[in-house]
Amino acid sequence: MEGEKKSLAVSDVGAWAMNVVSSVGIIMVNKQLMSANGYAFSYATTLTGFHFAVTALVGMISNATGFSASKHIPLWELLWFSIVANMSITGMNLSLMLNSVGFYQISKLSMIPVVCVMEWILHSKQFTKEVKLAVVVVVIGVGVCTVTDVKVNAKGFICACVAVFSTSLQQISIGSLQKKYSVGSFELLSKTAPIQAVSLLLLGPIVDYYLSDNLVLDYKFTSGAVSFIVLSCSLAVFCNVSQYLCIGRFSAVSFQVLGHMKTVCVLTLGWLLFDSELTLKNIMGMGVAVIGMVIYSWAVEVEKHAHAHAKILTPHHVKNSLTEEEIRLLKEGIATAPPLVKDIELGRPT
Repeated sequence: MEGEKKSLAVSDVGAWAMNVVSSVGIIMVNKQLMSANGYAFSYATTLTGFHFAVTALVGMISNATGFSASKHIPLWELLWFSIVANMSITGMNLSLMLNSVGFYQISKLSMIPVVCVMEWILHSKQFTKEVKLAVVVVVIGVGVCTVTDVKVNAKGFICACVAVFSTSLQQISIGSLQKKYSVGSFELLSKTAPIQAVSLLLLGPIVDYYLSDNLVLDYKFTSGAVSFIVLSCSLAVFCNVSQYLCIGRFSAVSFQVLGHMKTVCVLTLGWLLFDSELTLKNIMGMGVAVIGMVIYSWAVEVEKHAHAHAKILTPHHVKNSLTEEEIRLLKEGIATAPPLVKDIELGRPT
């Protein structure tokens, strides 16, 4: 039993480590690929289509070789999920283009409370005071170290709202679909990736043309740019798999809260590798964010132990009340029972 817990803990850490490393790696690679000082490949939505195309190919190979099993999920569920996921990607790109970086960061931070509210509405999930406190600390910390100028307009605000809502719903749906159809993270990803790849490769160039006024077909693909695109797609496979894995193992809220460790890593690596400015304000914000993540991890563990203790004290086989059917049968049994012998007096003189 103790060995199983240790093995589970190691696999949990491995899932988080894969997500953090691959996410930070893909951000660094994309920064070089898409920046004007790099290869100026400014087609984010089309690039995401490439990501899902490679992920879908890996899933098909995995299913064909028997490495993973393919379970049935209704097509309408897959289509609905893919639409929500694509709205998330497109909304985020439009939000980044139309809003200031500061407001874009605020919209990303708002996903944590939005996910909490949606979990409460959709799944009646309750959160302890400790978890709520940790969420507030993380939001404040990441806000301090990332939010600078805040400018907003009507179009940008609408796009940000769509992006936040669809991203939150998508992340909650990942966990819900895995539980509903008893599928693993990679199995679900291999089902949704082909649909997302086809739709993004068809719509992506149109969205990117609107965002950048340039057609992806006009881009001059050099060997360096192609190498970075391939590297970005390879990291995207690990990033996508680890995202589904983490949300399936934990929750969308945990993924959002602990996922901001990536923000801290990106800021630090940007300072180390790209000479990005790192001020005292950034450092203080990162410190507060890390403290919030530690508090959140502790609060979740306390909640788990409390639930486990409650299960031990109230076994499932103990029934607290009778059902209506049981009460009816009991009444019928009393009505048809033979009359009891009355007025038996022992030792009465005759």
